Amino acid sequence: MVEFALVIGFVFLLFVAMMQLILMMSAYNTLADAAKEGVRYAIVHGTGNSNCSGPGNPTSNPIIICGDPTGSTFVKRRVTDFAALSFQNVTNVTIDYDPNGANTASPRYGQACSAPGCMVKITVSHAYTPLFGLGWPSVTISAAASGRIMN
Repeated sequence: MVEFALVIGFVFLLFVAMMQLILMMSAYNTLADAAKEGVRYAIVHGTGNSNCSGPGNPTSNPIIICGDPTGSTFVKRRVTDFAALSFQNVTNVTIDYDPNGANTASPRYGQACSAPGCMVKITVSHAYTPLFGLGWPSVTISAAASGRIMN
C-alpha cells in the first residue's frame, strides 16, 4: 500500500508535467503561426495598396510613404487577433523592416523599407504561466518569422 502511494504520487506529477509541456508547446505553435500571419500580412500589404504598412518605398517616383510607418496598427493587430483565436494574450510584437541591416545594406534601397524586395521580420513573445500552479515558474516564449515583401 505504501509503495502504491509513492508510485501514484510520482505518476501523477509526471502526468501533470507532461500536460504542462503539451500546453506550452501548443502556445509556442500559436505564437509561431501568429508571427507567420503577421509576416504574410506585411509582405502582401507592402506599398502596393491603400493599407500599406512600413516605411514605404524610397525608390519610387514619387516616393511612397505609408500611413502606418512602423506597422504597429495593421500588422500588430493582425498578429494579436490571430493569437487571440487560440486564447493567447500577446502584448509584445516587434516589427522590423530592416532585419540585421538587410535593407540598408542593399544598394537598391539603402534604408528600411516596405517596397517589393525588402525584408521584414516579426518577433512575438508571450509570458506563459503554467495552468496548474504547483510553484512552477513563468516562462517567456518567443517566436519569429521573416519574409520578403512582394508588392
